[in-house]
Amino acid sequence: MQRLLLILFLFISLGAFSQVKKKERVPSYFGIQIRPVFPTRFIGDPRLELAGDGFETSIQQEIGFSFGGTVRAGITKLIAFETGINFTQRHFSVDMAVPDSNSYASDGLTFIEYDIPINGLIYIQLSEQWFMNASLGAALTMKPTDVGIFNQPGGPHYYKHTGLTRSKFGLDINANLGFEFRTEKSGFFYLGGSARVPFAPLFDLVADYTYQGINTRLVGEVDGSFLSIDFKYFFPNISNKGTQFQNGPIE
Repeated sequence: MQRLLLILFLFISLGAFSQVKKKERVPSYFGIQIRPVFPTRFIGDPRLELAGDGFETSIQQEIGFSFGGTVRAGITKLIAFETGINFTQRHFSVDMAVPDSNSYASDGLTFIEYDIPINGLIYIQLSEQWFMNASLGAALTMKPTDVGIFNQPGGPHYYKHTGLTRSKFGLDINANLGFEFRTEKSGFFYLGGSARVPFAPLFDLVADYTYQGINTRLVGEVDGSFLSIDFKYFFPNISNKGTQFQNGPIE
């Protein structure tokens, strides 16, 4: 239901965006961003639990981080197009157990992802230097590799957990809301929040338990939705001053 609402909001925003006339071209800016990534039940399920044949396992998304570069291309004074490239690292805690055999183990799993957001952005000017902005769009994602962990807590008990990606490339819905303080000489300072909702699972968790040559396998989908707090800094545009280089006699 939440994904459908986000998609509907995306189409409404794009329709309103296309009806705005270009009145004034504004400069484009380059910046950097960093954000902690938080699991949340508000837009997804950060925990997956699997059980079968006496084997129990769970994976819980923990706090991760993301950073990258961003480019904001001005269209009008209050409308812009924003893109860039980001690196995101997710952390998961994994618990596994066979209670009847008194076998327990815990481990951690790390999953990395790259993304290119493509957002339409609208400003609301609050004062001469303060602006609120909201953006909505899609993020093209790339998952470079599968991941896995192996555990042998003691005796003939073997655990193996593998995160298998269905496709190297994916698509997420990306929504942002925040505030920024603008200065002419020092650049723009932005603080806001984002919500990311993927169209497909982040990866499939394949959990194997082996005891004396007998294997039990459990499979489930790991949700990649998250919320984040975004910190961005856009560098100021510096105009060239003084006498410009003139073509020499050879030219």
